[in-house]
Amino acid sequence: MYQKKTGIVGIIITIIILIILVFISNLDLNKLSYIENVVSTIVMPIQNGLTYVKHKITGNNTFFADINKLQQENETLKQKNAELEQELREFEMVKSENTTLREYLNLSEQYGNYETKAADIISKDFGNYSNVFVINIGQKDGIKPNMTVISDKGLVGYVISTSDNTSKVQTIIDTASTVSATLSSSRDNLICKGTLENKGLLKASNIPTTATLIQGDKIETSGMGGIYKKGILIGTIKKIENAKNTVDRYAIIEPAVDFNKVETVLVIMK
Repeated sequence: MYQKKTGIVGIIITIIILIILVFISNLDLNKLSYIENVVSTIVMPIQNGLTYVKHKITGNNTFFADINKLQQENETLKQKNAELEQELREFEMVKSENTTLREYLNLSEQYGNYETKAADIISKDFGNYSNVFVINIGQKDGIKPNMTVISDKGLVGYVISTSDNTSKVQTIIDTASTVSATLSSSRDNLICKGTLENKGLLKASNIPTTATLIQGDKIETSGMGGIYKKGILIGTIKKIENAKNTVDRYAIIEPAVDFNKVETVLVIMK
């Protein structure tokens, strides 16, 4: 049924076209020009519309081509960015290694009179009562208990136990630590101990009544006590606490070593 209707419509359209052609053939040129103008007026907007659509399609093709180009450029930039990030990581590793080597060099130069062995801190246990850490050398490297441990800034502590490849070090800020010390200015002897009240600081006591304490004065090891070598910097006087009885006065000492940041140490072998 649908095909029959389509065939009839086609026949009617064909007849109309033939009638128009006969009609146009019987017109004079002037009338034909008029009809052409009418047809042109009708057809031109359609033609312009089709041209516009064509241009839009062409523009869209260009747009999609630009999108593909941008995607390729983006992938290239991502690749370059990844390469730069890798180079940055390698640079940071080299920088860290150079920093460690400089620390070793500074330590070796500063304590050249001692036979020492360099070590890295591999773990820390800084609690309320204990301040100890583990270094990556041990009995196989000749490390023994009671050996002095230092950094490029000053005294760190001493070895309290060893295994084949590691050693445990008790720092001077540990509450169980005691260091025989000397005032750099007056050469008076005193005792420095780790405290629970002032975590990270030392308390200097047993100060002679005749000793003059000066804020900022340096404190170093006296060499007495059988563990620490003489003349190693401990820290500086941060605060002086006077008492009614001169015998009971004490001072707060700020260690030369920042135990939160120290990573490299030397163990004095002899």
